[in-house]
Amino acid sequence: MTTPHLTSTGAAAYGTPEAAAGYFAAALAFHTDVSDVAAALAGGGDPGFTLVDSRSTESWHQGRIPGAVHLPTALIPQRAAQLLDPDRPVVVHCWGPGCNGALRAALALATLGYQVKEMLGGIEYWVREGFAYETAQGPARREPDALVAPLAADDCGC
Repeated sequence: MTTPHLTSTGAAAYGTPEAAAGYFAAALAFHTDVSDVAAALAGGGDPGFTLVDSRSTESWHQGRIPGAVHLPTALIPQRAAQLLDPDRPVVVHCWGPGCNGALRAALALATLGYQVKEMLGGIEYWVREGFAYETAQGPARREPDALVAPLAADDCGC
């Protein structure tokens, strides 16, 4: 991969359309978002993946996505084989876009041979988009944040 060069104004130059297509196709192969995960989980059947929450135990107890498996990043080498089917794809998440915990967890799982995607937005955007989550007190849900949630519940327009 070549390093982008700067134009005379200091702005990064654009890559070729072919390079961009390859990059974005690869990004879609390794990323998903909260809306797509929520739709898959709400479908009533097998979503086709195991959702893994890679946050700490304290964070897990604050709130978690129903059906997620708790596997903190630091414990992946020791516990992944006990908790995850190596033949089943994994979607991993952490706090949110300001945290690279899911990226580190995805790398650890891929290194162990798991097919893995990172859920962009993490639990932060799960909650901000109004999807249900669980706490020690039981199920919870917040009103969707109008700046991040789709105007129509089933269509974000993208």
